[in-house]
Amino acid sequence: METVKGVVLAGGLGTRLHPLTSITNKHLLPVWNKPMIYYPIKTLVDAGVKDVMIVTGGNNAGDFLRLLGDGKELGLKHIEYAYQKGEGGIADALRLAEDFIDGNKSVIVLGDNIIEKPIKRFVDKFRRQDSGARILIKKVPDPKRFGVVEFDKSKKRIIKIAEKPKKPKTHYAVTGIYMYDSRVFDIVKKLKPSNRGELEITDVNNAYIKHGQMEYDILSGFWTDSGTFESLLRANNLAANRLSS
Repeated sequence: METVKGVVLAGGLGTRLHPLTSITNKHLLPVWNKPMIYYPIKTLVDAGVKDVMIVTGGNNAGDFLRLLGDGKELGLKHIEYAYQKGEGGIADALRLAEDFIDGNKSVIVLGDNIIEKPIKRFVDKFRRQDSGARILIKKVPDPKRFGVVEFDKSKKRIIKIAEKPKKPKTHYAVTGIYMYDSRVFDIVKKLKPSNRGELEITDVNNAYIKHGQMEYDILSGFWTDSGTFESLLRANNLAANRLSS
């Protein structure tokens, strides 16, 4: 079976969650009965991806090592760590994993994403892809907060992703789960910073779309980020209900 490596992006300063993040990294905050970072790691492990890099940053990066150690207790075979200086964006954080990925395919999960259902069948489909990328999307009531996909008339292909559009073309948001072949790093190196001064993952995805190499699946079950107080509360309630039901 083709090797697929995993990357959990857990950097950034989490400013929208101040003062909670004044003393710790957002991804170490509790979601129900576990640290937030446990959830994306479990997502990867359950999908059969057990060789993982954690990309973090800020003043609390060492806490990840103390918490996760060698990753064996969470089902990982191998874990590595990388440090992102400042807030250069998701694509900038991904750039740090190039040597770790080492020409293989990769599954990238944002560290604040909480999902209900396993993604193994989607990852298996990606393993069988000759090349290109695959993203998971989800219908949401508030698409303006996310990257929003626009389909062709048949809805078989995505023709564009708009980042936080004022007038979304659809209600389908790009979740924080991305799958890429090794060409992703060539794309990242050619990116220019956005108006926010960051290298945007939406630009990476649109590059694959432009070359006709983007596939997608619709995520089932619940999905939420945890980057605001409202979404952090939602994540806690969803996780609590799932575990206690």
